[in-house]
Order: sequence, then structure tokens, then C-alpha cells
Amino acid sequence: MKTNGTLLQIQDVNKQFDGLLAIAGVSFAVNSGEIVSLIGPNGAGKTTLFNLISGVYPPTSGQILLSGENITGMKPYQIATKRIARTFQSVQIFQEMTVLENVLLGLHHRLSSGFVKGMLHLPGERREEQSAGTQARETLEQLGIEQLAERKADSISLKEQRCLEIARSVVSKPRLLLLDEPAAGLNIRETEEMGDIIQGLGQYGLTILLVEHDMNLVMSIAHRVVVLHHGMMIAEGLPEEIQRNPEVIRAYLGGTHSAER
Repeated sequence: MKTNGTLLQIQDVNKQFDGLLAIAGVSFAVNSGEIVSLIGPNGAGKTTLFNLISGVYPPTSGQILLSGENITGMKPYQIATKRIARTFQSVQIFQEMTVLENVLLGLHHRLSSGFVKGMLHLPGERREEQSAGTQARETLEQLGIEQLAERKADSISLKEQRCLEIARSVVSKPRLLLLDEPAAGLNIRETEEMGDIIQGLGQYGLTILLVEHDMNLVMSIAHRVVVLHHGMMIAEGLPEEIQRNPEVIRAYLGGTHSAER
């Protein structure tokens, strides 16, 4: 792993909903090129934190910085322009569109800029469309689903749909990718394959913040692990350190993982 300084900083972030403190004073950083996993029991605040980073709603207090720029409270469309992409717990794809068309939607900012040219059928627009198509197919190949390009999205497996959602997120070459439970619903073999895919993205230099419940997957691919419990960060460290941490074992792992596993 090569890092090039801090990309994402979460600084004393709090989020309150109707008197309930869902995120309480969370602070950590993600370096460029890292795969960092965010773990914790259901209700620990993991998805809430993703929503704060991606602009779904603003923090009550604290700051979120991207390469030193304060992005706290920006709207989702503004966050997208900062090259932060995310996936969701429930796959969100357009079922009636083809796999390729879904990935092309990840380039909508580029394609929409050529709307007037497209209406006029100018050569520049055709070149732009060809370039986007090439980039989309290359991304599908990177995710191992290029053979599905012309298939309808509703005709492919859950694992392939999760790969498709990742492909749509990374086709625009984000600086930071937020993956929300990418292995949910997958069997053991598919989960291992998903781990290989995520590691492959990391080897391309993509910075990844990952929420995942499968501890074997987390411990095999994460460079560092951040643990939330009741909205608070209770631990941060290398996977092997987290496996040995008594507070983490009590709060989340339930004693089922040790340093040897």
C-alpha cells in the first residue's frame, strides 16, 4: 500500500436526531490509497456516518474535510463534484436498463455537458460518446462483468448486480469510494471474490472506506479498521490489533474472533 497523505478527515463529528445522539464525537482519518473498514453492530452509526460524508444530511457539529477542503454540510450533488462516490446496502441500479447503460450513468456529468452538441449531431458529441462507451466497458472488464454489458440489469445475479453498482461508482474515477456492505447477501465464494475485487480497486490507487459485517472479509482486505459502538468510536487500528482488542470483542465480535483466525 502506498499512501500520499490524508484524503478524508472526520473531526469530532456529531449527529443528533430528535434528541438521540446517533454519532458522538467521532474522529478519524483515511489516507490516500488506503482501504479502511468501518465496523460495528447494527445501529452503531456506520450508515449514518456514510450519509454525513456523502451529504445526505449535515452533521450537528464537527467537520468533514477532503484533502483539507471543508465539505461539511454540502449537498449530495456538490459532494459528487468532489469525486466522492458510494454504493448502498440495497443495490440501487436501473433494472430495465442494460449493464452498460447503468455504468454510463456514472459518467452523466460528462455526457450531459454535450447535450446541445448531441441535439445538433456534432462530431465532438459522437467522439465523446465513443470515449464514454470505451471507458464504461473498460470498467466492466476491471470488475469482471464485461461479458454482461448488453444484458438487462434485472437478469444478472445479486453478486453481479453489486459489481455493477461498484462499476457505475468507479467509472468516473472518484478520489474516495464509500462501499456500504458490498458482500451483503453473498455466499462464501462470492464474498471471497468480492474481496479480490475490492483489493484490486485498491491496487489501482483508489481510496476506499468500507462498511461490512463479514469479519473474515474485513480482516483480509482492510489496511485499518475503525470500530463504532452506540455512535462512538471505541477502537481504531490494524486488523490484527482489532481482533485482539477486548472492548471490540465484547461490543461486536462476541468473542468469536481471535488473533489466530
